[in-house]
Amino acid sequence: MRVLTRMLAVGLLLGLAAMDPNALGQAEMTRKVKSKTPPEYPQLARRMNISGVVKIQVTVAANGSVKNVKVVGGHPILVSSALEAIKKWRYEPANEETTGVIEFRFDPSE
Repeated sequence: MRVLTRMLAVGLLLGLAAMDPNALGQAEMTRKVKSKTPPEYPQLARRMNISGVVKIQVTVAANGSVKNVKVVGGHPILVSSALEAIKKWRYEPANEETTGVIEFRFDPSE
C-alpha cells in the first residue's frame, strides 16, 4: 500500500511539472524591466562548483518597484544572491501590480 501511495504521489508531481507553468501560478514575468542588477555568484558556490537555476516569484507594484518575492526553487547557496539582486530591479509603471516568475542561471564557468 505504501509503495502504491508513493508511486501515485510521484506520478502526480510529474504530471504537475509537465503542465503549463501558468496553470501552477508560475507565469513568466511579462512586464518590461527598466533596470536590472545581476546577482553576484557566491564565492562558496564557486569554490564548490555549484551551478543551477533559482526561480523567484516576484510581485511588482503599480509604480514598478518590487513589492514581494518568494523563492519557488533553487539551490540554497544560490538563493540569497538572487533575492538580493531581484529586490533592486525596477519595472515600467503599470495600472496594477503584476506577478510572475524570474529565473536566474548560475554557472561557475561564466
